[in-house]
Amino acid sequence: MAVFLSVREMLDGAAAEKLPLWEHVRRISADEAGISGEQSWRMMDQRLEAMIKADASYDPDARSHSRLTGGDGGKMERYAGEGRGICGEFVDKILAAALRMGECNACMHCIVAAPTAGACGVLPAVLLPYAERYSLPRDEMIKALYIAAGFGAVIAQRASISGAEAGCQAEIGTAAAMSAAALVYLHGGTDEQMAHAMAMALKNMMGLVCDPVAGLVEVPCVKRNAAGAMNALCAAEMALAGIESRIPPDEVIDTMAAVGAALPASLRETGIGGIAASPTAVKFREEFFGKG
Repeated sequence: MAVFLSVREMLDGAAAEKLPLWEHVRRISADEAGISGEQSWRMMDQRLEAMIKADASYDPDARSHSRLTGGDGGKMERYAGEGRGICGEFVDKILAAALRMGECNACMHCIVAAPTAGACGVLPAVLLPYAERYSLPRDEMIKALYIAAGFGAVIAQRASISGAEAGCQAEIGTAAAMSAAALVYLHGGTDEQMAHAMAMALKNMMGLVCDPVAGLVEVPCVKRNAAGAMNALCAAEMALAGIESRIPPDEVIDTMAAVGAALPASLRETGIGGIAASPTAVKFREEFFGKG
């Protein structure tokens, strides 16, 4: 994927070339990979297809090897279908999709790391229900993935997308930021609004620790995918309303990197701090892996 040094560079480059942002991202990434624009498009289409297939592969009766994970996506899906939700069926479908994908990852299905396996549920959770609701053409879904990838590339370059390096803010936070920008694109927002949505989503998860129970990418990871999807929706709606991040997007990314560096090792995917250090989590770890 294209390596942009800043959001500002990415947006200004698209403006200078008089290209839609998604096309600018595709062109730069294809050039860097030494492939044609058509090849790049086919590869992104394959990623979209993998997301769709992963969602379709969900089995509400399946459980992960640890037995920590499984079935919640099915519960949320049934709840959404009953129309009893506080926020309405569309929001509940997003929650269900996020849980399903997170559980698919825990149950060893083929998923798309967007940007990581632990955060794989956020982007498809907002993209697939949105596509269904608005009868979105496949081409538009692919373009939205380029938007998400462009912003994700900047975060990876300026900060991190690794929970082990910068906490869960770098995984779920980045996934939410990428998804917020993609949603703004799909709903007709401007490039600047996409950037502000990205920044607001990232700020909303600033400082989020990575504390997997027993070191497994299951608890609290799966449910954080649902929270990340809701964060993306919130940030996108604010940006589309004309609300801006008071702190420039690139400065937000830099701050995330600084916060990640300040987190102690116990809160960066080691499974020894945060919720992973709770009595119930410690007991599970000892029973599952044995003491010592």
